Amino acid sequence: MLFNSIHFLLFFIVVTYIYFKLGLTGRWQLLLLASCYFYMIFKPEYILILFLTIVIDYFAGIWIEKAVGSQRKLLLILSLISNIGILAYFKYFNFLNHNLSSILAQFDTQNPIPFTDFILPIGLSFHTFQAMSYTIEVYRGNQKPERHFGIYALYVMFYPQLVAGPIERPQNVLHQFHTYHRFSWENAKSGLMLMAWGFFKKVVIADRLAMMVDFAYKNPHNQNGITLLVGTFFYTFQIYCDFSGYSDIALGAAKVMGYDLMENFKSPYFAKSISEFWRRWHISLSTWFRDYLYIPLGGNRKGLFRQYFNQFFIFLVSGLWHGAKWTFVAWGAIHGLYLILALVRDKFLPNISLPKDTWGKSINLTFTFVLVMLAWVFFRANSLQDAFVILEKIFSLNINEPLLSSLNRVEMIFSLFLIAILLLKERYFFYISTASDSQFYGIFIGLIFLNYFLGVFNTNQFIYFQF
Repeated sequence: MLFNSIHFLLFFIVVTYIYFKLGLTGRWQLLLLASCYFYMIFKPEYILILFLTIVIDYFAGIWIEKAVGSQRKLLLILSLISNIGILAYFKYFNFLNHNLSSILAQFDTQNPIPFTDFILPIGLSFHTFQAMSYTIEVYRGNQKPERHFGIYALYVMFYPQLVAGPIERPQNVLHQFHTYHRFSWENAKSGLMLMAWGFFKKVVIADRLAMMVDFAYKNPHNQNGITLLVGTFFYTFQIYCDFSGYSDIALGAAKVMGYDLMENFKSPYFAKSISEFWRRWHISLSTWFRDYLYIPLGGNRKGLFRQYFNQFFIFLVSGLWHGAKWTFVAWGAIHGLYLILALVRDKFLPNISLPKDTWGKSINLTFTFVLVMLAWVFFRANSLQDAFVILEKIFSLNINEPLLSSLNRVEMIFSLFLIAILLLKERYFFYISTASDSQFYGIFIGLIFLNYFLGVFNTNQFIYFQF
């Protein structure tokens, strides 16, 4: 079910209303059934895949607690293999098979392995990683296994963050499903305001920018450098508003019912370094890789070379997590190289840095933004070849080149205005105050009107649904 649809609006109102009419037992049952319905709208049969991972990890958690010695690690490994195996089969099988076919073709040999024709289960990477965090935390002794099967299933399937996160940890969420949340007007105001702002970012900004980005990137060979630069600049904000908009709606919907989910974005385009950018962007995923892969690999504790390797490897995996395409791998590799170069500079050239005054911070912020924007070219491009064509044209552009007429200039100017509003809000009003009822009603109703009259309602999926 798409958040940006009338279907979801009715779903949210009905589910929330019934939720506050029920006791504790009825609530988890309602939310589980609602979450199943929410997910099955996309493709009903894929609920079976989700159910399989839930069953595997539910029993794995109980068995891990009971096991001793090497049996505990073996059970954890089997659980992780099951989850990763399901993810790899549905998400990466055809990718690997296609690359195998390309290699065999170099030797005039045909690949005998047939390709599959299924559609990738929506949000598979998100709920797979959330499920794995549960068994890992049980193994580490940080979380007691959940013996209530329905509550554990709800932990994996909670509809606000089921499809595109945030990727929650069991310590943060599981105990909340055992708690009876009374209706709170303060929670309702905070949650509804967050949802309204999330919808604004999605339907007013992201989906408007998408029209110009799609035009620029559809056939980059026929575009000039200035058109591709504008398209890339707009995509930088499209993907942020699309994904953070989803997170805002998810956090807001949960907040109305009394649940607190982790914050996933903290104004990432105000970061003054790439490492800071990753502390602000998709926080639930970056901390997941830090805690469950980077640190277990040795982190920065085993020498410089190992630290560089770990950093680079983590971002390669992160790129592949986003999608089974070499463009995503390249995007991850670029960010890995950014971080390694920063580490090398800090280690061997510590005195080469800008002053920490306003100008120095502004230069660092601008440079970081440009690096991130250029990396997004690989994330958005249809192929590696297209990405290199786009970068070549951007770096060789003539500022006197005309924007192609199909890029509506009025839309462009209005989009720049919306981006300015976004940046001003995040710079000076990160949280919209709801302390005053009159202030809440004024801003909330204003956002509803802006969403309705300025929104682009073309049922565009959220970008991160594909992951």
